[in-house]
Amino acid sequence: MTDARVRRQKAIADLIRAEPLGSQEEVTARLGAMGFSVTQATVSRDLDQMGAVKVKRGGALSYALPDQLGDNDWAATRLQRILREWVLSVEAAGNLLVLRTPPGSAHLVGLALDQARLEEVAGTISGDDTLFVAVRDGADPGIMAGRFSKLSLEPS
Repeated sequence: MTDARVRRQKAIADLIRAEPLGSQEEVTARLGAMGFSVTQATVSRDLDQMGAVKVKRGGALSYALPDQLGDNDWAATRLQRILREWVLSVEAAGNLLVLRTPPGSAHLVGLALDQARLEEVAGTISGDDTLFVAVRDGADPGIMAGRFSKLSLEPS
């Protein structure tokens, strides 16, 4: 990584930790105010390389870094809230569960499931609005689909 990229990504991390930034354009503008000459495409690549994701906080979406996720909203105790807020439907398909989310949200649910470290879940694959959950041998996908459906529909 070039020295300029390292400095820029450190600045992005500092900005994300200091204030809620909900768009690449906001990040680009803040970097510009700090003297960095960058395009939105560069910021997009940086955010991706850094593992930054958008999370819902206080009703608004903003970027968060991987180290901010593990002990916040994404802990296993918060899985119900994430399923309730983001999952539109759950369906068993063989040894997979297929979860549908609003566009651009499947990775949020996948990350929450990965971090919850559920015994029955071998892993997840996230697309834009669809998440595949691989169920371990011995676990019943139908029962898990029912549990996830129930959690996603329960009121707060």
